[in-house]
Amino acid sequence: MAASRTTFKTLFGIPRVISRQPLSFPSTSPSSGILSTRGAYERDYRRPGQAPDTRWPWQKIRLDFSKGVEGIKKHFRLLKDEFVNRLTGPEGKPLINHMLEQTQVQWEFRGPESLNQWIVSSDQEIGGRSTAYIKMGRNNTTCFLYGTLCSTPPRDGETRYSGYCTMRSKQPLGSFDRKKHYDLSNFNTLHMRIRGDGRPWMVNISAETYFSHQRDDIYSYFLYTRGGPYWQDVKIPFSKFFLSSRGRIQDDQHALWLDKVNSIGFTLGDKADGPFQLEIDFIALCNDHAHTEEFAYELYKRNPEV
Repeated sequence: MAASRTTFKTLFGIPRVISRQPLSFPSTSPSSGILSTRGAYERDYRRPGQAPDTRWPWQKIRLDFSKGVEGIKKHFRLLKDEFVNRLTGPEGKPLINHMLEQTQVQWEFRGPESLNQWIVSSDQEIGGRSTAYIKMGRNNTTCFLYGTLCSTPPRDGETRYSGYCTMRSKQPLGSFDRKKHYDLSNFNTLHMRIRGDGRPWMVNISAETYFSHQRDDIYSYFLYTRGGPYWQDVKIPFSKFFLSSRGRIQDDQHALWLDKVNSIGFTLGDKADGPFQLEIDFIALCNDHAHTEEFAYELYKRNPEV
């Protein structure tokens, strides 16, 4: 009896899992193919080179009474701070200061504990050879991102492209692990102080979406480093960020929701194999009154004026 085979294809940039039934036993139910495809995509699919998880469901649960008590204390403390900050004003600041604020340092690195707010990854997740690390710079006042980029794809017979390194911030969480968002609606420009090695980077901003199929949507813009020992101040208006999904720029562009920002990140994938480094002093926000552009790209009018 011939066994069924599973192949991976791409339709408009979206990976699809198609189950091929043997010729001797064709599938007569139209819904069975949909259910098998959905189950294979959401449950059985794993990245090439990743070992399958054969543990039972109850073996994945960790029971620690002392850790649970510490977690309860932590979440009730966060809940108390949220109530106190709400009475004071937005984000715990008086309302007048929140309205008149022109600059704000959102991410800075002033100690090893600040690195816990960031996640570093590379194409090793799909079997690649790139490496990325993060550490504190000199005097523990900067973030130093370094590693090696390798664009050689893994030999798994499925992955054709490889070679990227990423660093992104964690999404803020409130009490009882409720998702929170950064409200950047009072500002229109991203201000960074960086020092690189001449490579081009991509600045990525992730925002909250309405539907689950938009979870891969991200706003990006280019970051060109000069190299050398001198720092450079980079200002990028939020209106310049363009929408992309899974590495593909979308035709239907719309502006970034600044009141629902989840995280910010940096991606390197210039296909130039070798070592790289990027040093970050701070990531701030500013309100540039000279910049009046709302969105830099063409918008589709669904209800055009007559």
